[in-house]
Amino acid sequence: TATPSGQTQHCSCLRKHLTSARGQHTPVPPLTQTLQGYLKALEPLLPPEELSHTRRMVQEFGRPGGLGPHLQEGLEKRARRTKNWISDWWVQWAYLESRQPLAVHSNPAISLPRRDFNDWRSQLVFASKLIAAVLDFKAKIGQLPVEYMRGKPLCMELYPLLFSSCRIPGPKHDYVAHHGNARRSPTHITVVRNYQFFQLEVYNSDGSRMTESQIRGQLLRIRSQSWKTDKEPMGILTSEHRHTWGEAYNRLLRDKLNQESVRMIETGLFSLCLDSPVLRISDEKYASRKAAQVLHGGGTFSNSGNRWFDKTLQFVVGEDGSWGLLYEQATAEGPPITNLLHHILEYCEKPDPKKAPLVPLPMPKKLYFHIDLDIKRDIEQAKQNLDILINDLDVNVFNFKRFGKELPKKHNLSPNSFIQVALQLAYYRVHNEVCPACDIASQRMFQGGRTEYIRSPTNQALKFILAFDDRSESVRHVLEAKLQLFREAVDAYSDLTDQALKGHGIDHHLLGLKLQAIEEGLSIPKIFMDTAYGLATHWKLRTGQVPTNTDSVMCFGPLVPDGYAVCYNPQADHFHFSVTAFNCCEETNAETLARTLKNTLCDLQELLQPTV
Repeated sequence: TATPSGQTQHCSCLRKHLTSARGQHTPVPPLTQTLQGYLKALEPLLPPEELSHTRRMVQEFGRPGGLGPHLQEGLEKRARRTKNWISDWWVQWAYLESRQPLAVHSNPAISLPRRDFNDWRSQLVFASKLIAAVLDFKAKIGQLPVEYMRGKPLCMELYPLLFSSCRIPGPKHDYVAHHGNARRSPTHITVVRNYQFFQLEVYNSDGSRMTESQIRGQLLRIRSQSWKTDKEPMGILTSEHRHTWGEAYNRLLRDKLNQESVRMIETGLFSLCLDSPVLRISDEKYASRKAAQVLHGGGTFSNSGNRWFDKTLQFVVGEDGSWGLLYEQATAEGPPITNLLHHILEYCEKPDPKKAPLVPLPMPKKLYFHIDLDIKRDIEQAKQNLDILINDLDVNVFNFKRFGKELPKKHNLSPNSFIQVALQLAYYRVHNEVCPACDIASQRMFQGGRTEYIRSPTNQALKFILAFDDRSESVRHVLEAKLQLFREAVDAYSDLTDQALKGHGIDHHLLGLKLQAIEEGLSIPKIFMDTAYGLATHWKLRTGQVPTNTDSVMCFGPLVPDGYAVCYNPQADHFHFSVTAFNCCEETNAETLARTLKNTLCDLQELLQPTV
């Protein structure tokens, strides 16, 4: 979902082919190790009597000759005959089979620092530079330096798939269509303004990329053809519940004109959304409004009709200088997106390299739709549902300026683990309990690898949390004890991270065992029907780290109705955070958690560097 823990670095001397982690297969972890890890993860979450009930169930599942070892054997066979035993299953189960709307619930948004402009001319100048930058990145994909993490080469397979791909809705599950490797791969992008879609060719007839000034000229033509009209916001349909959108999609495609227009959107390299200005409010709320704008378009009276949520890559440029990107996770994920952003930002610093050749260009093609009464009704329903979802989501973005990742580093603590323990403490202070939280670890050191969860809280974190706000004992002695407990909690999280990065996380293995049983036509094993498993996978804290060297902030909705999503971008002397929660849940409040998190970080700074 977000850029995983464990930093990525480049090595430009190694220009190997795209699947650099070719030799490395994702291991199937030992069964007993995973079952022990699972029980350990449940300890801070369950009362003793429930825990002992689950322990008996797990022992029964794992006993020699039992169901567990049988399924484990099936997974090991699968691992021998497939490139990656879990990735396809994971993408299918976590993304394509989910029926939740992609807007808010799934697609992550990245909001970048506002550009210094506030008028439509500058919007188009920047948008044309952005398009040129993305095309430049695409041209370099074959020669990208292999990325390394902790000395290991990473799989680069995802990069070519980012372009000309799109998710397609289906009745029971979606699928992803990749058009980039077709015999004649697409040469156009889709531009959306005032809910109207355009096909914009971005290569000249000789195959060369269009220059920035050529693209700008074409964007001007698009602008002159897309004044506010009574056009129906077709893109809103893609924000629906997947089953509902799947049915509407089939109705839409009965018409030949609609088929052609939809195909142009789906096959385009990427989409560019030219948004009207975000309503300007106080500076402190502007960051939150800007992030929400990229995430969902701000509502049907704002820019939500300028999105096609199924598209793998959508860039958003507002007339007020706000900009960012939205991506679809079945195909894209944090690290490749982060590298693409780095490239864009570097490219934007350079002057326009080439003068435009004086060749008359064909008019960008407006995509038309034939809308009958059924489709009109579908759009109205989608508009209502999206506005309800948008009004339900509270987005709180803030910049924590007291310190950044240098502080934990100075004390030999992992910055990511430091933040994860801080999040658990902040959650406890608001809700008086700890909760299941998931962070993302990359699996790209394995061929075809995607991500794994790092789960918390640990026993060490709970021990620290209970001790930290306990005011009962003498201060001096307590301070040292608390500091020691804090170190243990942070180190325990770092150990879990190391395990996950070696392919020894527990969550995907458990999921694999469950799916293996289904594959063999067996009934779902009891341990997955147990309330403990339901509780352990009810992720009340969805978290993600975006370690970019820019002041960007990532944002997405919670995974569960009574949960939060927290994203963070650690810089040397500050942290960017985004916190989201649903208003319909009485217990959760994004602003309260954000405020508590700020105070908690200050308290932890005081613990590491006492001022008294």
